[in-house]
Amino acid sequence: MVENLELVIITGMSGAGKTVAMQSFEDMGYFCVDNMPPSLLPKFWELVRESGKLTKIALVIDLRSRAFFDEIITALEGMDNTTFITTKILFLEADDEELVSRYKETRRTHPLAMNDRVIEGIKKERELLNEIKGRAQKVINTSYLSPRELREEIQTTFNKKAGADLFRIELVSFGFKYGLPIDADVVMDVRFLPNPHYVDNLRPLTGVDKPVYEYVMKQPETEIFYRKFTELLDIILPGYKKEGKNNVTIAIGCTGGKHRSVALTERIGQKITTDGYPVHITHRDKDKVKETVNRS
Repeated sequence: MVENLELVIITGMSGAGKTVAMQSFEDMGYFCVDNMPPSLLPKFWELVRESGKLTKIALVIDLRSRAFFDEIITALEGMDNTTFITTKILFLEADDEELVSRYKETRRTHPLAMNDRVIEGIKKERELLNEIKGRAQKVINTSYLSPRELREEIQTTFNKKAGADLFRIELVSFGFKYGLPIDADVVMDVRFLPNPHYVDNLRPLTGVDKPVYEYVMKQPETEIFYRKFTELLDIILPGYKKEGKNNVTIAIGCTGGKHRSVALTERIGQKITTDGYPVHITHRDKDKVKETVNRS
């Protein structure tokens, strides 16, 4: 059983950015649930507490009726009487003009203005949410915030690790004959390098083995490629981070994904780690065995 559970309730004006907020909490490792009816909160928390597997949860709740509002207030008051839950409310709002503009852009109907003007639905919603806004620990006006700026604001407020950096690098080695990694942001082809596959004593080994690694690295072409490519990374990684990407996937491929790409991925990973970026390395095809056809 978990001793302490952290609950963040994401609510606020319709169209103010709750979807972006939920995605931000997912990036910070929260278990997120969208549009949970407030009446289910006590039962949900009972199940979470008994499971003992979740410690950080974010719930997006739209308060679109007075009944929903009364239910969430009752549920929160019940949770406030427990010692194992830390509850915080994030309230998102925006100016009337901005909300009207967003609804016109998406051509959606405001949930409280099904048969009325959008602005009338916004006014009704403000009245309904006034009390819950007063209870919120954090109120963010998104009128002049881009999605990236909203994510940064949320991460600064709710990320417990002081100075924590959510930006990370995924390094993947692969074999072209097995196909490109579909999630790659950057793909490099190193099939121009001499291939250890054609050296009898190196063929059974992989790029993580010292003899293969040293064979690949001693080639003059390898050193030129490594220097030029890491110079490129010194430019593009800070740029990706500045633009708000949480992770970048760099894929390095050779023919079979066993020798050259593996060795270079290992070396580049060491360099990026030294530069201060969190790095996760995957050798997708390193241990794949080429299928043979039985012609007997």
